[in-house]
This record gives sequence, structure tokens and C-alpha cells, in this order.
Amino acid sequence: MMIKLKFLWLSAVFCFFDSCLCANILYVVPFTSTSHYIMLRQIGLELARRGHNVTVITANKENNPPKNYHEVMVDDKKIWEVIGGGRPNVFTMSSISAEKFHDKILWNGGLAFTEVILNSVPVQQLLASDQKFDLVICEQFFQEATYILAHKYQAPLALVTTFGNCMRHNIIVRNPLQLATVIPEFLDIKNPASLWGRLRSLYFTVYEFIWWKFWYLEKQEQLAKKYVTNLLEPVPSLYEIQKKASLMLVNSHFSFDGPVAYLPNIIEIGGIHLSKSDGELPGDLKQLLDKSTDGVVYMNFGSNVQSSELPLDKKNAFVNVFKRLNQTVLWKWEDENLENKPKNVVTRNWLPQKEIFAHPNVKVFISHGGLIGTQEAVFNAIPIIGIPIYADQYNNLLLAEEKGFGKILQYDDISEKYLESIILEVLNNDNYKKNALEISQRFKDRPMTPLDTAMFWLEYLLRNKNAEALKNPALDLSWFEYLMLDVYAIVLLSGIVIIGVILKTISLIKSVLFSKNINNDKKNK
Repeated sequence: MMIKLKFLWLSAVFCFFDSCLCANILYVVPFTSTSHYIMLRQIGLELARRGHNVTVITANKENNPPKNYHEVMVDDKKIWEVIGGGRPNVFTMSSISAEKFHDKILWNGGLAFTEVILNSVPVQQLLASDQKFDLVICEQFFQEATYILAHKYQAPLALVTTFGNCMRHNIIVRNPLQLATVIPEFLDIKNPASLWGRLRSLYFTVYEFIWWKFWYLEKQEQLAKKYVTNLLEPVPSLYEIQKKASLMLVNSHFSFDGPVAYLPNIIEIGGIHLSKSDGELPGDLKQLLDKSTDGVVYMNFGSNVQSSELPLDKKNAFVNVFKRLNQTVLWKWEDENLENKPKNVVTRNWLPQKEIFAHPNVKVFISHGGLIGTQEAVFNAIPIIGIPIYADQYNNLLLAEEKGFGKILQYDDISEKYLESIILEVLNNDNYKKNALEISQRFKDRPMTPLDTAMFWLEYLLRNKNAEALKNPALDLSWFEYLMLDVYAIVLLSGIVIIGVILKTISLIKSVLFSKNINNDKKNK
């Protein structure tokens, strides 16, 4: 391992690509969720294809990566394992609040998983080596202790999210919050523009930021100090490191997520995993889809939510509705058998979703609303019926419904009659497909692909060595100055003084006039 790391360092020194000195890049994407990695993998692989020497801290092993793509494998533990208590039936989480989801899953799971990452033997071997890096890229998903690696290697830090807008990051780097129109990423609000929706958005933004900054980040600091040692003094806080991050890549695009005001160093790359196609339909599935001339209903709840865990009454509702459809139903079903499976239903425990969506016979996607799958449906102009369970899923589906190519079906509302009415509505109403085609066109219409966009800005950091020109100059101001509270205080005080002077002047004038009137009355007498 040590010999290999030294070789990688030497190879980075002498590597040239397209007449440009190659960079040594550390890419930290250790979260074990398959859906996260589907989106994130393209960045590391494309950097390697462009000649950079890429070291990836990951739990997901590539089958045939470029020779200059080097994997540092972390312990492959799912979030349910590190939280403890075993995997729950994820459908039971459909009714928990955003606050409880943070407390039970994101806060506790994030801390436990960060410790798994930093305590992994290959990671510790990397940290003990003399490896040097020109750029550190970290996934932003409750693993902030990994940001300390940017300080360790004295390299610029770029962040990347598998979701869209991040309120915590907006507050730190002083990007406009736009709370009236932009919803916090893991908060579900049925009517965001209403008074209650805006109040709820404000409350949750404050709640999350305070807990994150004053409790969660302190715990992450402890993990960073425990596992990443011998750092150059003084060591900045994780808050300061994120505040000075050179770049943030967010998995969104205004055509679907809506327009948002971003600083120049916050870049939208929504749909980045769709920029390159590296797979094709297996022969049996291609034949099945080709023969399904009445269309295909495709149902998949992603890698974390399993259809096979549906309660019996809800499972039977789907089975009974599906058997009355003329369309073929392709269903990701994780068990070996589906009891009473209709003849038109085909089940697999895994399905190549990206390739399935590209087939013209797919008419509707029944989903849990995960962002990766939603973007794939948007890209291929496929109407969505969404059953949100947790996190950002409701928000993603609400966007689809508002744009006219999706329909939300709440988990608790699943019944045979209601399910059938929604499926038939989406299948038979051409407006859903028409709107899907319109959004798809806008989603694809860009000056560069999302992958090329990400590459440009990451290599911008390498070319320019300094991203200060991209950052908000308000970072040099105190929060008091940034919010203009001193200016508003002076304006308020000035207004009070002016009003006071005016009132006093009026009082004096009235007093003089009153005095003159009294004197005149005395003279008349």
C-alpha cells in the first residue's frame, strides 16, 4: 500500500494531459448509498479520463476504472447498521417529521458513519502516507469531519451534494436564503407559498442551523481531532473550512427545481449522471419492452425503499390494479416470489433504470420520489406517480406535480380504488406526457452538459489556484455588518431624532402662538 501511494505521487508529478500538468485529486465520496454513488461516480471517473490522478475514498468499487483512478475502500456498512437496531421497514418512516428524521437518521447516522470512514484501515494508511493533493473534493452529506483533509493537504476544498439547494451552506457562505420561494432540502411542506408554509420554512431553517452548528459540528470536530492528527497549526474549525470552500456543486437545475439566486461558486449540475451512457438493456428486458406495444408501467422505489416491505393490504392493492391494466408492469420486487402475480407483471430484484427509461414504450414511473430517479424521468420525459416516504422526496414530487407531469399519492392514501384512478388518469391524460416533454427539453437545453460544467469549474480551481474572486465579499464582514443592522440602527435613530425634533418644533411653535393669543386677549380686555 505504501509503495503504491509513493508511485502514485511520482506519477502525478510527471503526468501530462493535453499539454496541461495533471493534478493529484482526492475525491471523498464514502457514503454507501447506491443512489448517491450513481450520481457521484461520474465526477471521479471523468477527472481520471481527463488525465488527472484521482484517489477516491469510497465504499463502491468500480469494475473497470482508468489506471489513474485509485480506490481507498472504506468499510461497507449501510446506514441502518451504524445507527443500530437493524434495518427498519422504511415505509414506517412516511409519517415522521423532518425534525425527527434529522434526530434519528441524519444526526446519529452521520456521526456513526463518519467514524466508520475515518477509522477504516485503508483510510488511516492513506493519512499516514506522504501523499500530496492539489484539490480535495468532498460529498456534503453530514460527514463534515472529512473536510479537515483540505487543511491537511493545504488544498482548495470543493463540495458536491446529491441533493439540491443547501440552506446550511447558504447561511455560511452568505448566499441569499430566499425563504419565501426556496424550501429547506429535507422539509416537506404541502403549500410552501402559504403563510404557514413560509413560517414553517423559517422555523426549520433556524432549527436545523442552530443544532448543526452548535451541536453536530462539535461532534464532527471531535472525530476529526481523533482520527486526523499531525496537522499544520493553527487548525481551523470545520465551520471555517466550509465557509472558505472554493466551490459547491449542487444536484439541481432551474428547469425543474425552479430559479434560485446563487453565488458564482455555487454551480448547478443536476442530471450529471445522465451526461454519459455506459450501459444498455439486457436482451431479455429489451425484448420484453419491445413487445409491450400497449406501453409499460415501471415501478421502482430505489435502493433504500423496498417494495417487498409493503404491508399486505397495500401490496394487494397494487397487484389487483396491475392485473386490470392492458400495459406490461415492470416492478422492482426484492423477494424471490410475488404471491398472486398477474400475467402482465414482471418482477426483478434489480433493474437497469437509466436504460429502461430510455425505451419509448415506458409510459409512467411509479416512484418514491428520490431525486436521482426523478431526474432520470425528467430527462426521458416520463410522467411520475410518486409515493414520498422521507427526506427530499415530497419536495421532488411536489415540483413534478406543480409542473404538470406528476401526481402525488400519499402512502397512507393507498387503496385499490384510489390507486387505479390515479394510474388511469396519468396513462390516459395526454397533458402529463406533453408537460413531461416540455420539461425534458428545458432540462437538456444547456450550453454544456452537467458533467462538462462540473469539469470546467473543478479545473478552474486548479488553473487559477485561488477562488477568492468567486466568493461573496460579505464573508469579510461580521454578521452585524452583513445584515446591515448598524445601518438600520442609524437610520432608525436618525428617524427618531428627526421625528423628535419635528414634534419639539411643533410644540414650541404652538407654545409661542398660544402665548401670543393670551397676550392679545389681555390687551383687548
